[in-house]
Amino acid sequence: MTFFLVSSIIKIIVVFTVIMVGVALLTLAERRICAWMQDRLGPNRVGPQGLFQPAADGLKNLLKEETLPAQADKVLFLLAPAMSFVPALLTFAVIPFATPLPTPWGDVDMVVANLPVGFLYILAFGSLGVYGIVLAGWASNNKYSLLGGLRASAQMISYEIAMGMSTVAVLLLAGNVTLSEVVARQAQSIWFVFPLSLAYFIFIVAAFAETNRLPFDLPEAEGELIAGYHTEYSAMKFSMFYIAEYSNMVTASALMTTLFFGGWDIPFTTWDNTPPWTVLKTVATLAAFCLKVSCFLFLYIWVRWTLPRFRYDQLMALGWKVMLPLALGYLTVIATALWILHAVLGWAYDTRFGLALFGLNVLLAIPLFFVLDRGHIVAGSMAGERA
Repeated sequence: MTFFLVSSIIKIIVVFTVIMVGVALLTLAERRICAWMQDRLGPNRVGPQGLFQPAADGLKNLLKEETLPAQADKVLFLLAPAMSFVPALLTFAVIPFATPLPTPWGDVDMVVANLPVGFLYILAFGSLGVYGIVLAGWASNNKYSLLGGLRASAQMISYEIAMGMSTVAVLLLAGNVTLSEVVARQAQSIWFVFPLSLAYFIFIVAAFAETNRLPFDLPEAEGELIAGYHTEYSAMKFSMFYIAEYSNMVTASALMTTLFFGGWDIPFTTWDNTPPWTVLKTVATLAAFCLKVSCFLFLYIWVRWTLPRFRYDQLMALGWKVMLPLALGYLTVIATALWILHAVLGWAYDTRFGLALFGLNVLLAIPLFFVLDRGHIVAGSMAGERA
């Protein structure tokens, strides 16, 4: 018990320290990548190649004046940033990021809390962030903040359903809600991104909407709502919303890696999947996990500085008229296919099984992407105007 408590405390300190430092460096990475895409230099004056710029920004926010609007609900106004910030960090606690680390006292699982219901924990805590955003908009007693909070709540609730439905397909294929078992199942044969390609597509679109990133950043919409739900915030309270956004990006990227890209599994090799566990395996699998997460974080940044944002009616039409029916229909098709392959044909989950489901996904994707989507699916109010 003592070893378990000590190892858990160490993991908590290390993991959340790395996340906080990583989030700070991610802000620098976004600014440098944005500058690179726009043929600019970006921040490069503070420290070598601008590495100390996040520290300078953090110091600036610590020293800035804390404002509190006279008509605001003071308790909720102060509570809202924490309610956005804390769930964003806690969600990462159940994601496995490497193989177990051998120690003289026993193997240590490389996950903060290896819960048997880890996937359900993520859905539960991931949905709590919307409360902080709604409270921030309402407690500020500002009409722009209120509009931003209402937009954010409607958007996050709308796309949360599609995200949850898309991941049910992963649970059907894995047969377990423990994320460590999901990774182990993919390591045995083929990553789930192939047999569940459309589920991955639904998940990644919903993840962009859940994190309020372009092309789904309507709640912030600087040109229309000034800064959305955090208009009245300043200093560190303002920064906590941004830390929550970038933490959600890291968590969503880690979740996509775990559910669809094998988690810490190194492709084209099996030596990392089986005991005995060694420090080399832990380091190698941790590096593989970080590389996959970094690719998704780059995708987030790439999309932000490439695509324009949707109109709000398009955003809601996409969520309710496309994503939700697509997720429900896809789940029905996948469940039927799994029943046929398992019960009728007697196949076990292996490479042949995964490739058969991949072929089914390709057949479903062809009419979806090339026949149905002719500029009409996300038209929103434009469809009504044409009618």
